[in-house]
Amino acid sequence: MTTSASKAKSKNTHYEFKTDVKQLLDLVTHSLYSHKDIFLRELISNASDAIDKVRFESLTNADLLEDNSEWQVEITPDEKEKTLTIKDNGCGMSREDLIDHIGTIAKSGTQDFIDKIKESKKQDNPDLIGQFGVGFYSSFMVADKVTVRTRTAGGTGWQWVSTGEASFDLDECDKQDRGTEVVLHLKEECEDYLQEYTIRETVKKYSNFVEFPICMEVERNEYPKDKDGNDDYKAEPKKVKSTETLNSAEAIWMQPKSEIKKEDYSSFYKQISHDFQDPMETIHYSAEGAMEYKALMYLPSKAPQNIFSPDSIKGMHLYINRVFIMNDCKKLLPEYLRFVNGVVDSSDLPLNVSREILQDNPQLEKINKGLVNKLLSTLKTMKNKKPEEYLKFYNEFGMVLKEGLHYDQDNKEKLMELVMFPTTKTAEGEFKSLKDYVDGMKKNQKEIYYISAENRAKALNSPHLELYKSKNMEVLLMIDNVDEYILPQLTEYDKKPIKSVTAGAESLKGNKEKEKAAKEKAKELGDLLTAVKEKLGDDIKEVKFSGKLTESACCLTADDSEMNAQMAQMMRSMGQAMPDPKKILELNPTHPLIDVLNGLFEADKDSEQFGEYVGLIYEQALLTEGSQLKDPLGFAKKVSELMVKAQKA
Repeated sequence: MTTSASKAKSKNTHYEFKTDVKQLLDLVTHSLYSHKDIFLRELISNASDAIDKVRFESLTNADLLEDNSEWQVEITPDEKEKTLTIKDNGCGMSREDLIDHIGTIAKSGTQDFIDKIKESKKQDNPDLIGQFGVGFYSSFMVADKVTVRTRTAGGTGWQWVSTGEASFDLDECDKQDRGTEVVLHLKEECEDYLQEYTIRETVKKYSNFVEFPICMEVERNEYPKDKDGNDDYKAEPKKVKSTETLNSAEAIWMQPKSEIKKEDYSSFYKQISHDFQDPMETIHYSAEGAMEYKALMYLPSKAPQNIFSPDSIKGMHLYINRVFIMNDCKKLLPEYLRFVNGVVDSSDLPLNVSREILQDNPQLEKINKGLVNKLLSTLKTMKNKKPEEYLKFYNEFGMVLKEGLHYDQDNKEKLMELVMFPTTKTAEGEFKSLKDYVDGMKKNQKEIYYISAENRAKALNSPHLELYKSKNMEVLLMIDNVDEYILPQLTEYDKKPIKSVTAGAESLKGNKEKEKAAKEKAKELGDLLTAVKEKLGDDIKEVKFSGKLTESACCLTADDSEMNAQMAQMMRSMGQAMPDPKKILELNPTHPLIDVLNGLFEADKDSEQFGEYVGLIYEQALLTEGSQLKDPLGFAKKVSELMVKAQKA
């Protein structure tokens, strides 16, 4: 929204806004800013901007330095007058500047200044912050009247006054020094901003790392000394005023790494993360070139309890030239890296009318890409050079990191080098990478095998592992909830297919004797297989003899085109309606139970007992794969009856 104010030639002029300022203020108050205390951030940013401009211009124009005072921003609360003043000794504004930069919406003095520098092709680009314009109007969130007194070097002083309604007054004033002071006449409900504590906390939160000192005069009690040189608290104290700096001024991420101690890094981490423990890893990163920014990132030692609730994680803090913008910039890092804490500071990011709402732009995407690359390369180095430390990290954040295989296709190959899994040959709490698995593969093994299960115990006790155990072959255990989501991305590694041991494809053959026995049994008992399929009906897709089972009587395998049991169960738990996947019932041709079943079939295939045995075998296969029974009570009764009959026999 662009507006303009009429430009009268008289020095004392009352201006009517051409745009609907009430509509603007409503937008600022209710749409642009979520917290009222951001007004102080905006005014400090504008003040810092003004100082930066005159400081840069003074390099070629010494006349601008009309006094010897140091660059600083002053904050002055006045409880008697109910005013809060923000003053700077920056470039100041002329009458035209006030009209163009405050009387007109979406006009940025900073941007004009940068454009002029580009036009003059100067090599030194000042470090400017803020956009003087709409941000200024955040003042009216806390003030019912705003007075601006300003003067440029060698110029005339001007005073701008408005209540934020339909007009403003612009008059000459007797301001003697260069710079700008903004006087806020606070609303009654906002008088808390006159308190020292509130001002300190607001500056610390939003403007702690602004380059210039942010000062405030404070009053303290000073007691006289007793005969021992100690404060005599029994005596009447004297009120003493002094000026204190409220901000740190120099951001830790802007300092050379060689000058920062480990305890300084840890202290800053605890400040921004509210964590009591030291970080596991610190990454101090500076990007140079077409896109310049600085980043300080931390890997925590422990995962927060809400790690699986992405919306509740407050990770990366965004600054623009040391000015705090937001503490949860989700566009800086993908969701699967949400455990990373830290700061990113850039002077190149464009903002729209609010600092809180970043535009979608290629520059932000470049920062995102750079940060992800740096983090993944750091994790790779940690994994290769500090494996014990990486194992600690992976125990805390491995499940979250795995999500990247599903969501971040651009970095899939890098992530596949970082993810690890427990296997049939690892101890509890230990993992193997895909590379480690491949390095340990059998000589003639051409595929990588995995099994999905609810937990480690169920995976290790699955009948699907019997053949692999007999051949001493290692199998990956996919037992994390997220594993089912990433499996579609894990199709191969190092040109070796990754296959499930429960898949219907006979990718791994059993021993020759077993396979021969299965084929002979299939010929001999083909009618039995047909009868079993008829009894089970649509519950299964096929019944066949298997050469893979060595101990168990039966198991269920998934057809290559069907979803496995764990994935289907997970989708149901998320409230999604899922059809029951059709399974293949595989029978162990050498198991004694098959002979019993065949005896019942030959005696009377239509008998109730044969049907019950078929049902029990199927339910046994369901249990071994971790699926729910349709009738658990009925299954228990059948087992009890068999036990009684066996005892009587």
